[in-house]
Amino acid sequence: MPAKLSVNLNAVAMLRNRRDLPWPSVAHLGRIALEAGAYGLTVHPRPDQRHIRFSDLPVLRALIDDAFPNAEFNIEGYPSEDFLALCERTEPEQVTLVPDDPSQATSDHGFDFRQQGEMLKPIVARLKAKGMRVSLFADGDGDEEAVKLAKATGADRIELYTGPYGGCFDAPDKAKEMLELLGRTADAAKAEGLGVNAGHDLTVANLPALAKRIPHLAEVSIGHGLTADALEYGMAETVRRFRRACGEAI
Repeated sequence: MPAKLSVNLNAVAMLRNRRDLPWPSVAHLGRIALEAGAYGLTVHPRPDQRHIRFSDLPVLRALIDDAFPNAEFNIEGYPSEDFLALCERTEPEQVTLVPDDPSQATSDHGFDFRQQGEMLKPIVARLKAKGMRVSLFADGDGDEEAVKLAKATGADRIELYTGPYGGCFDAPDKAKEMLELLGRTADAAKAEGLGVNAGHDLTVANLPALAKRIPHLAEVSIGHGLTADALEYGMAETVRRFRRACGEAI
């Protein structure tokens, strides 16, 4: 099955937040994405609310529940107590935990499962007890032992950090090296019974090779590149372009 597309709305929210105005509407663009066949919506609410605001979450939750009941809501974030409480109030289908400091501009590395695995176990258990699928941000560096430790946390999936791969847009040989490391990590996850998601700097150009190397890829979460393309093609057509890049026949 082709990887499912979750549209990350952070960049839309950041554009909205440049002015004290209600547009572009995060919920409206989310609706267009879902109408165009996106499987779900992703947000990463940070403590400073510099893009997604806490007030966006119940609106997006209601959009999915009322109009797209088969879609999924994915909330990403650092597992602080405030973040965990936010997830418990919103009840997303999936929570993606990331290790970055809340002040970072964007996520840029996966968890160090050797150092942080024990810390993650009770957090994963807490979220799963509420019926949420848990995915952990992981470096796609081919480290099989790290994947085993990720599995030991009780998580359902890992999300491969694909930033280094996406950053090789002008270096095809390096991109092949990064792709193979991602593939080896995904293979190790599959062997451990972990689902595999991926996200960061994915584009229509680099997605097909990723999907081919990781045929069991469950989901991709894409925001920056997708939003950039939406400025040119519109949100609906951009979603269709990314779905085709994931391998959907549409």
